[in-house]
Amino acid sequence: MAITQAMCTSFKLALLNGEVDFSGDTAKTYKIALYTSSATLGAATTAYATTNESSGTGYTAGGETLTVVTPTTGGTTAFVDFGNVTWTAATITARGALVYEAGGTNPAVAVLDFGSDKAASGGNFVVTMPTADATNAIVRIA
Repeated sequence: MAITQAMCTSFKLALLNGEVDFSGDTAKTYKIALYTSSATLGAATTAYATTNESSGTGYTAGGETLTVVTPTTGGTTAFVDFGNVTWTAATITARGALVYEAGGTNPAVAVLDFGSDKAASGGNFVVTMPTADATNAIVRIA
């Protein structure tokens, strides 16, 4: 089992097919779900699934809703990112996360690898998103 940080290949295809709109379609909701080290997630992940999803106090299956940072450009790179997310009063452990569009088939956007298990015990579990710029944002097209 492994979690490998990646922008999901199916998401890349959805971009080219015009199926993704981060700024104009307010009906779309993006979420982040946490996963244990037993999960297998990476570029080939196509959708949110509950298999090996983290569980515990303060965590609801499916994860939390993300705030989308307005898409923009830096140099020749277009990018979009998401706001930080916090699970409060949480007792959970996670090795990584999946960003996905909630609804329909719950298509995957990106996999985050935390590098090791991260845990909270009755406190805040925070996923701090990278800086929203051309070098660090979750979704970048260079």
